[in-house]
Amino acid sequence: MTTVTRWIGGIFALALLGWTGAAAQDFPQRPITLVVGLGAGGGTDINARIFAETISRNIGQRIVVDNRTGAGGGVAAAYVQQAAPDGYTLLVISGLQHSYLPAMQPGLYEPVKGFAPVTTFFEMISMLTVPAGHPAQTIAELIEYGRKKPGGLMVGAPGPGSPPHLFGALINEATGVPTQTVQYRGSTPIMADLAGGRIDFAFPTYGLGQPFLADKKARVLALAAEKRWSEFPDTPTMLEAGIVRQMPAMWFGVVAPAGTPAPIVQKINDEFVKASKDPDVARRLNATGMVIRTTTPAQMGDMMVAETEKVEALIKRLNLRQ
Repeated sequence: MTTVTRWIGGIFALALLGWTGAAAQDFPQRPITLVVGLGAGGGTDINARIFAETISRNIGQRIVVDNRTGAGGGVAAAYVQQAAPDGYTLLVISGLQHSYLPAMQPGLYEPVKGFAPVTTFFEMISMLTVPAGHPAQTIAELIEYGRKKPGGLMVGAPGPGSPPHLFGALINEATGVPTQTVQYRGSTPIMADLAGGRIDFAFPTYGLGQPFLADKKARVLALAAEKRWSEFPDTPTMLEAGIVRQMPAMWFGVVAPAGTPAPIVQKINDEFVKASKDPDVARRLNATGMVIRTTTPAQMGDMMVAETEKVEALIKRLNLRQ
């Protein structure tokens, strides 16, 4: 490389840096689309909308939530990965969607290089829930029931690679009880079938499952969480109950298409962190069984890399590659 070439390259880099900095200062100048890969009304959708409402108010621009269902979130991830890297199309992505789906279906989308990490913004607590009329009153009884039932236990899941799908496979691994996954487009129809006794168990969030618990249409046997939760202090976690050996990643975050300028990524991160400190946001997320958790873009990027490696080994062990 000649001195002139290096000089021209340096001038171009400085100009590009100045342009992206100016673009970040002016960002956003139009509505932002926040893509959710699961159906409207589920826990992911509800909490994405809580953040969207607050950030819209703070920045003076609309954040439009766009539900693009299919392939357990894979359709939404592929869509955002192909969008313009300008900060105006973002994806709500879960730890499972980020790492499990590509490990199960290689080529669906690029889980690390295809995205610019922005921040995590909450962790989810799910409840292992059975129909109110189900004969099992405890986890031990559910496992024993599954051993005797022809075909084993039926679990509802909003697509392959979703938490319930993985939990079903992990329960099978730990207990030997066969599990059949019934796929749905979103969590709301899962709960309708659970209440009707058409599946044996499901994993709703607290916000989604609470109306069914209050109406005596469902019961909670265990929590899909790292530790017990104050709302159900006497309910064991799945780890405590011995029906799984490890917990899948339960964080949810926001990513942009790869190549989105770092100043714009940082500005979006700042807005999500600011919204996470809003008392009303914290109250509304806690009411749905979510725990707020934010990170820097770099921290989220490191998490994505580490979990991709860990999950590839898990999918291979569970023989879930499709």
